[in-house]
Amino acid sequence: MTMDEYFYQLEQSLENKFKFLQDKPEETLDSTLRALFFAASGTPKSAEAATNLPLPDLNSSQIEILHQLISRRLNNTPLAHITGRQMFMGIDFICDRRALIPRKETEILGRTALDLSFRFTEEKQHVKIIDACCGSGNLGLAVASLNSNAIVFATDISNEAIDLTRENIDYLNLNGRVTAKIGDLFSAVENDAFYDKVDLIICNPPYISKGKIKNLNPEIINNEPVIAFEGGTLGIEIVKRLISEAPKFLIKTGWLCFEVGVGQGEFFLQLCKRSGQFDFVESTSDHQGNIRVISARK
Repeated sequence: MTMDEYFYQLEQSLENKFKFLQDKPEETLDSTLRALFFAASGTPKSAEAATNLPLPDLNSSQIEILHQLISRRLNNTPLAHITGRQMFMGIDFICDRRALIPRKETEILGRTALDLSFRFTEEKQHVKIIDACCGSGNLGLAVASLNSNAIVFATDISNEAIDLTRENIDYLNLNGRVTAKIGDLFSAVENDAFYDKVDLIICNPPYISKGKIKNLNPEIINNEPVIAFEGGTLGIEIVKRLISEAPKFLIKTGWLCFEVGVGQGEFFLQLCKRSGQFDFVESTSDHQGNIRVISARK
């Protein structure tokens, strides 16, 4: 039996047995099984990367590993934690329990930030960027990977997240242009090297209210750090701090760009406008018309 035939046989036997989350549209039965084949072979790939590659050949011991991995996935271990990889903006990142799994929806923020970074590099050699609440580092590292003139300073309150970001910096060979520091929001960059000197601040902050955390899917809440989701009693505390504290780091005409939850967009849009710190505020929506990104210019 060829690997393709064995894959098809497995696919038929697993039909309707996996549960897929709405916020991970890249995960299907086909892409999941392909990613697990690569993980079993010792050459891990994300679901998206594995989809476009021929299946690796597996020996008998690797087939046994494959079935162990399938069992883990059936028991609600996230695919990205099994493979150790998640694609974001076309780039495979190292991924595990230390930080939030990068979501497809956050690519709206990533693309918006990348476009803003290119605007700056039309006028200056380097664009100085802070990626606050960086998690695995996916936002700042994606921008740095796709814009060779970007200099990124990634910060997170979690030591584990910063360790993972540093691993991704090494993995993507970005040590010369990306630095990761532990700190609560901007505390790691509270000095004259950053005041009024940052072109762009990117942030995917925790914005889910404390009361709603318990309603998250068990696959999420049992495997990803709560600190990456919880935004306080109303889900707005950290974003309010972000809007208040960001301007002192931005150059004149610098941008703050951040993600918001479904239904929060208009509130944060008005909060930015009423702050008196920004001369232009705009939003970017998803395909369903929900505001998901706020961009504010100092």
